[in-house]
Amino acid sequence: MQLPQSKIDFYREHGFVQIDNVLSPAELDELGQALEEVMLTDAQSSIQTDRAGGNYYKVLNQRVNTWRDHGIMAKYVLHERLAQIALQLTGAPGIRLFHDHALWKMPGDSKATPWHQDFPYWPMHESGALSAWIPLHDVDEHNGCMMFVPGSHKRGKLTGIDLVNPQDIFAFEESAGLAQQSAVKVPLKAGSLTFHNGLCFHYAHANQSEKPRRVLALIYYPDGTRFNGKSHVMTDGLGLQEGAPIKAGIFPLLARQS
Repeated sequence: MQLPQSKIDFYREHGFVQIDNVLSPAELDELGQALEEVMLTDAQSSIQTDRAGGNYYKVLNQRVNTWRDHGIMAKYVLHERLAQIALQLTGAPGIRLFHDHALWKMPGDSKATPWHQDFPYWPMHESGALSAWIPLHDVDEHNGCMMFVPGSHKRGKLTGIDLVNPQDIFAFEESAGLAQQSAVKVPLKAGSLTFHNGLCFHYAHANQSEKPRRVLALIYYPDGTRFNGKSHVMTDGLGLQEGAPIKAGIFPLLARQS
């Protein structure tokens, strides 16, 4: 899938971009069934970050690394089409998978995902990592679509936000001049998706519908990105050396420049 230069330029200027009609209805149906199966099964290799009743669960019912438990999830998590989009947006020499997130924002006692950056949570020395955010159905303000602050990725790495007891990211000294009022709301039709830079401020509305808001998020990083030595569930126990490139079998190289 060759992106128009306008999409690449928009991403680099604003820190996020919407790309329409990436997955077909048949692909969405197949992925949706697989996501349902993996989220409702106690798996061996993927990680459930909280259980029903927990405070984090009210923000996100999340399972990480679903591709290691389910073949159809692996088909989409490792999909060359998606990785090639990340390659074009970043201009990196190669793109590796960090991990996937199956993200269900549950109905009922749902909480908004507060304003935050992703990069502070990742054990990476260089910035440049990005996320694909792929809803399995239409999303809007009613059921938990995303919002982004254009250009906020240029402010650099801020302190990580506690998603359960959040701080006001706009009150940070590094956020001076940025306002929540400048945020862009991005409703999506099924089959469309967004990519956002790990430093871009973003937020997701609470789910006020009667069904889970179902999303697959994929985190990619440029090949050659170095480990910063900090603890992370994905890198703990792998024996990675601080300052060395993050390379292991669970971080496959999915796309490279020809």
